[in-house]
This record gives sequence, C-alpha cells and structure tokens, in this order.
Amino acid sequence: MYEVLLSFITAFIPSYFIIPSVINVAHAKHLCDEPGERRSHVVSTPSLGGVAIFAGLMFSMIFWMPFDVFGQLQYTLCAFIIIFLIGVKDDIIPISPYKKLLGELMAAGIIVLKSGVKITSLHGMFGIYEIPEWFSVLLTIFTIIVIINSFNLIDGINGLSGSLTTLISLSFGSWFFYVGNNPMTPYEVANTCIGLSIMAFSLAGAIVAFLKYNFTPATIFMGDTGALLLGLICSILVVKFIEINQLLVGQNPLAIKASPAVAIGILILPLFDTLRVFTIRILRGRSPFSPDRLHIHHLLVDFGFTHMQATGVLIAVTSFFIIFVLTLQNIGTFKLLFLIIALATLLSYFLQRLVEKKVALKAKQLNNP
Repeated sequence: MYEVLLSFITAFIPSYFIIPSVINVAHAKHLCDEPGERRSHVVSTPSLGGVAIFAGLMFSMIFWMPFDVFGQLQYTLCAFIIIFLIGVKDDIIPISPYKKLLGELMAAGIIVLKSGVKITSLHGMFGIYEIPEWFSVLLTIFTIIVIINSFNLIDGINGLSGSLTTLISLSFGSWFFYVGNNPMTPYEVANTCIGLSIMAFSLAGAIVAFLKYNFTPATIFMGDTGALLLGLICSILVVKFIEINQLLVGQNPLAIKASPAVAIGILILPLFDTLRVFTIRILRGRSPFSPDRLHIHHLLVDFGFTHMQATGVLIAVTSFFIIFVLTLQNIGTFKLLFLIIALATLLSYFLQRLVEKKVALKAKQLNNP
C-alpha cells in the first residue's frame, strides 16, 4: 500500500510548489490565455499548468517505479516526453492540427509497438474475439488518439478535466493495486499492475496539486500540455485494464466482466461528449472540428451553473456511470455498451432541451419587457 500512497505524495509536492513559479514566469513572459468570445474566463490566465503536472508525474514515476519488473517504462516515458513537447509548443505558439496529430501518432506508435500496450481482442463484440496483429496495432493507435483528443476537448471549464482525470486514474489505479497484490494473480501480471497503479496514483497526485490553483477563481489552466498528457495516460490505463481482465476472467475474483464496456463507462464523459459534438456538427453540415459551445460542460454553464457547479454535476454523473457499469458487468459487453450509450444520449438530450427552452424564454422576455 505504501508505494501508491508515496507515489501520490511524491507527485503532489513538486507540482504544488512548482505551479506558483510557472504562473509568475507565464505572466512575466506574456504566456497567457486571453479572454475571448468562446472563452469561459474574463482575465488573462497562464495556460502552462501541464508543465507542473508533467514534472510531478515524471519525478514520482521515476522514483517509485520498479524498473526491474516494469522494463518497458523507458518507452512509455519517451511517449510522455513527445506529448509534453507538443503540448508546450502549442500552448506557447499554436501549431497546426496536422502537426499535433503527427506527434500524437508518434507517441501512440511508441506505446503500441515498443511498450506492448495493445488491444488483442474484441471480447465477443460483433461475434469477434481474437484479432490479427496488424488490426490490433491500428485499433489501439486509433483508440489512443481518440482518448487523447477527447480529454483535450473537455478541458473547457475550471476544474473539470483535472477532477475527472483524478476520478478516472484513482478508479483504475485502485483496481490495478488490488489485483497486483492479490495472491491469485500471476507474478508477471501482478508486477505490471503494481507499475500501472503507481502511474495512476502519481498522475492523481500531480493533478490534485494543480486543482488547488485551477478551481474558481482559476489562476492557471493546464493547457494542451496537461490535457494531452492526461489523455495519453488514461488511454494506457484503459487498454491495459481491458487486456489484463481478459487474462484474469475465470481465474481471479477481482476480474471485471465486460471490461471494454466498463472501461467506456468510466471514460463516458470525454468519449461520449466528443462523439456527440462531432455528430451534431456533421449533421448541421459543418466540420466536426469547428468551434462552438455544444459541449456538455458549455450547456451546463449556459443553463446557469457556475464552473464549479457544472464540474460537480459532471463528476457526480461520471461516478454514477462507474457504479452503474460495475453493477451490471454480468449482462455482457454488447448489452452493457448499448445501455451506457442509450442512457448518456437520453441525459444529454434532456439537458440540451432544457438549455434551448431557457434561451428561448430569455429571448422572449427581452422582446416583451
């Protein structure tokens, strides 16, 4: 138990004390995110919080990770550095989406081809189990890219991305920890799980330190430096969660059934919100990447919630989905996945209708004073 607690603390401390310096440097060098039409803030705010998150995470992982049993860590750290450099560059001098995507593909390729993080089965979805190696590589890279960018897209209000990632990383990290310390878990799998739990708790510690400065009134944002890194780490945790469960089902009481659906349920907010927004934009004849205020967190703010209230609502909803998928894991992957998407669609539809009615009522009141 002490490893994960110490990894959390070891990541928290440097991040917490680095952030004030990052804020001062950002203001001195004018490296701030300026208010704008689509921005939710009204004052110039530094957007390099991801630098402190990265520093705390790396320090803790390198300090506590058992290199002798987690030998592929060097490649994982290389991927982290690539994502970090892309994020820093984009936060200081914006780069084109294509260059950013190229860097994400490089990082994902290293994770898949060198770190061995792969989706090797569809677990019976669409009647498919084992998949060819080439398809495994392409599917995993695609999954990583989707998750990275979905986390980047939900980073729109104070506290949301950090709070959500803390909940997700602690959920996965706790499961990896208990599986790694279960005597029924094979030795190599147990060592991998311990390493992944340290990664997850290190991330959580660094983010909790950041959140102290990101809660309203926010004095710093994580920027792409943080959001891209958060997405990459969560994608690794998701893929390993699915694959390790495939090895343990029927052999270990801690194994999760319908693990792909459970993983999607844990990441429901960033994944569903990205799918929902892209679908609406395409149906309206616009580019899926065109900016607007269609994200669920924007709808909550437009409805009248403050940033912290909206964040609280979305964390509560995510917690509900986590409990929901864990409770219903026995019904099967396809059925559970269908229920998750149906429920998320229903909730988002009602929210959008409420916002539309409120906007229409305000317009009517303005026209008829």
